[in-house]
Amino acid sequence: MFKSLYSKLAAVLTGLFCLVGLAIIVVTIFSTDMYQQEVNQRLNNKLADHIVAERLLMQDNRVNQEALEDIFHMLMVINPSIEIYLLDTEGTILAFSAAPDKVKRKRVDLGPVRRLLEGHATIPVSGEDPRSPRGKKVFTAARIPEKGKLQGYLYVILGGETYDSVVQKLKASYILQLSTWMIFASLLFALVAGLVLFASLTGRLKRLANAMDAFRSGTRKAKIEFLPQKSGHRADEIDRLGSTFTQMAARIEDQMEQLQRADATRRELIANVSHDLRTPLATLQGYIETLLLKEDSLGPEERRSYLQTAIKHCERLSKLVSELLELAKLDSSDIRVEPEPFNMSELAHDVVQKFQLKAGEKQIALSTKIENDLPFVNADIGLIERVLENLIENAIQNTSRGGTISLVLRPQNEDIAIQISDTGYGIPAEELAHIFDRFYQLDKSRKSEQGHSGLGLAITKKILELHDRSINVVSALGSGTTFSFQLPAKSPA
Repeated sequence: MFKSLYSKLAAVLTGLFCLVGLAIIVVTIFSTDMYQQEVNQRLNNKLADHIVAERLLMQDNRVNQEALEDIFHMLMVINPSIEIYLLDTEGTILAFSAAPDKVKRKRVDLGPVRRLLEGHATIPVSGEDPRSPRGKKVFTAARIPEKGKLQGYLYVILGGETYDSVVQKLKASYILQLSTWMIFASLLFALVAGLVLFASLTGRLKRLANAMDAFRSGTRKAKIEFLPQKSGHRADEIDRLGSTFTQMAARIEDQMEQLQRADATRRELIANVSHDLRTPLATLQGYIETLLLKEDSLGPEERRSYLQTAIKHCERLSKLVSELLELAKLDSSDIRVEPEPFNMSELAHDVVQKFQLKAGEKQIALSTKIENDLPFVNADIGLIERVLENLIENAIQNTSRGGTISLVLRPQNEDIAIQISDTGYGIPAEELAHIFDRFYQLDKSRKSEQGHSGLGLAITKKILELHDRSINVVSALGSGTTFSFQLPAKSPA
């Protein structure tokens, strides 16, 4: 029954309001009774003095019965709730206005009487009620002197049995009932308002809990936004909790999507690697088996041709494995880019010189165009050398005989712009977005001939990303391709 936070808060609030309401009613009745007693005692404080001054109640320590009876009759007509008792100096009751069988005490404690007469007590002051062995009532009292000597006390109870019945009637009166109902209605209104307020506060918590349960079970279909209830409203703890959960859930979903993409990439990588390894291995195995089977019948030229083909496929396998290891290293968190200032012109000349022989075999003109007084660049020289090698090698593989390849270096703002252009086959516009994907190849018919693995451009892009740089490509079929990127310039020390 009390499983939800709202039900628990509602139960606690209801119990609290019931206790508060009961306490208010009890305090109201008690304070009303005490106020009535205080008013009664203040209004009749001098009543006993007036009676003593008007009548001679005691003379020579004897009770004046005639005067006393006259007072009893007068007060019975004027105020039936008043009861009169005549006390001696020790508090013993000598005479009274009530019926004999109604008086239960023979003596009254004079302590409250003396405090009232001396003015040391705080009104209302209660004295012993002769009609009740343990009861107390508000009273007024006066000394009865004779020739300067104290004869006794006039003890007047201001609320007798008649007063008790009146109080009981007041407790059942319309005014008291109306007051009770007003208190009850006010508490009920406050309770309902409190429950509505708790519902508005715990409603957001409930929605957040449902969102968390849905997220845990994997059934959540829409993103959850927890914003302040009103524009300009300052976010409270529930808003911050909801916002934190939304951000955390979004981060987890992004991570899950990245894991799914990584898993799909891994599967594709395994499939591509398996395919690329299986083809040269099968070819290598076929040539070696042919050499073994026809060892005696093959001539020197045929044997040499078979061995050259086998070596070619071995080199292709070695290159593929090396590139796979290199890409795995770049993808890992262990790789660290160590930038340093170096002369980009010298590095460009060295890399171009390295590919001059290979370009000459295809009758491709490989040239450089470098502006004078270029500043140094700040980058990892080993990784940038690998970028230039991959781009030039890719250009040679995709440029037909008699074509040209140029490497251009020039300053651009605070960077050095590097551009590798060729007059090769070009790239269709619809495939430009995929050329940096791993194992992606435009012309698979040239794959076995060139030994192209489809990892060079992926490695190039990854290296530049580690330098917080990007690579751009512009190409058209039959018009060649241009790759360009920038590296930060740094003046030599």
